[in-house]
Amino acid sequence: MPAHQMNRRAALKGLAAAFAAPAVLRRHALAAPSETVRHASFGASGMALADVQSLAASPHFKLVAVAEVDLSRVGEIKKLFPEVKVYQDWRKLLDEEKGLDSVNVSTPDHMHAPITMSAMKRGLHVYTQKPLTQTIYEARRLTEVAAADPKLVTQMGIQIHSHPVHRQVVATIHSGAIGKVKEVHSWSGKDWGDRNPRPDRSDPVPSGLDWDGWLGVAAERPYLEGYYHPGNWRKRLDFGTGTFGDMGCHILDPVFESTGLTKPKSIVSLGEAPGADSWSLDVHVHYIFPQTPFTTEELSLHWYNGASRPPEEVKALLGKHELSGQGSIYIGTDGVLYSPYIDRPILLPDEKFKETKLPEPGGADHYVQFVDACRGEGKTSAPFAFAGPLTEMVLLGCLATRFPQTSLEWDPAAMKVLNVPEANAFVRKTYRHGWEVEGL
Repeated sequence: MPAHQMNRRAALKGLAAAFAAPAVLRRHALAAPSETVRHASFGASGMALADVQSLAASPHFKLVAVAEVDLSRVGEIKKLFPEVKVYQDWRKLLDEEKGLDSVNVSTPDHMHAPITMSAMKRGLHVYTQKPLTQTIYEARRLTEVAAADPKLVTQMGIQIHSHPVHRQVVATIHSGAIGKVKEVHSWSGKDWGDRNPRPDRSDPVPSGLDWDGWLGVAAERPYLEGYYHPGNWRKRLDFGTGTFGDMGCHILDPVFESTGLTKPKSIVSLGEAPGADSWSLDVHVHYIFPQTPFTTEELSLHWYNGASRPPEEVKALLGKHELSGQGSIYIGTDGVLYSPYIDRPILLPDEKFKETKLPEPGGADHYVQFVDACRGEGKTSAPFAFAGPLTEMVLLGCLATRFPQTSLEWDPAAMKVLNVPEANAFVRKTYRHGWEVEGL
């Protein structure tokens, strides 16, 4: 199977194979057995289970407790970690488990910020899945709180950030191989959206599911079998961030880092608007950014998802290379860099760059890196200082889809859209009564 067709789960396996064993051997050699990171997971299955298994690649990781609103989904983690204590309410876990060092937050997007903030306020190191939050305001607040405590270790779950091919993209752009970047086209073929209206019904809540706890900070509504839980919440406005939020933090991560993006001059959605309840399927968002040391006077960034793709004149730059299901095309003043998702970048045109050797910066295990940092050794590569601004950029694109064909002017200091006041209702959300969190 071509590497560009690898899915995220395959990438995780590749990361483990490439880095986990050497890291484990190194830590055994240098660390005393008593250096244990006592950890709790918010979420027990799906991505949460994958995160816990990857963190456990470190011999210094000990899973103490998990919080899972659906008790039918805790069997596998209890089998792998027989001594783990299970809670159904994440707040009770934080109140009762006094000896924790760190947590991972691997829940639906709408609960990332409430749980992460509550953990940080207790001095716990945090590994939070992407997107870091569901709203721009939440991302800013988590970034500020993390910055205020230099002892706090944070990492966003963009594990491909530490992959060798990601590092290679960044190093190649920084080397100046294609000159100054003037245009980037990034895309994902995933379709976390829905054009159908929400069903007008209510279904019985399954045994073992705390539906009120699953809703958390979101407004009350009836349970709908298969509509929200366990996976389709990504499509829903109140719980997920659509394909853009789901994959933008992965695919735009090397774009953001390699070009040093800052505040966009403007942002406009050229695709369809979301429905009343769900994110749109086919998205095209266009940002204009000011000059950085790695770009021309302006950088034009296009994001596409669903059926949307770069135009034919951009795809033609690939020559004989097939457009991957997900990836980016960087257009520079001296050439083109094609970056299929989780695959080696390609410099184009082929003839011009056939003798050019790409940088080989290597990679790291994103998860073991976090555990090591919690123990006071080294730093994380995607702390909230980096992940927060990246998430804000992506979520600004999600916000723009609500106002198609309208160029938005964003003031990051004030955290507001200057020219479309009604857009500011989506910068921050009101938490449900009884679920408020200090600091948010």
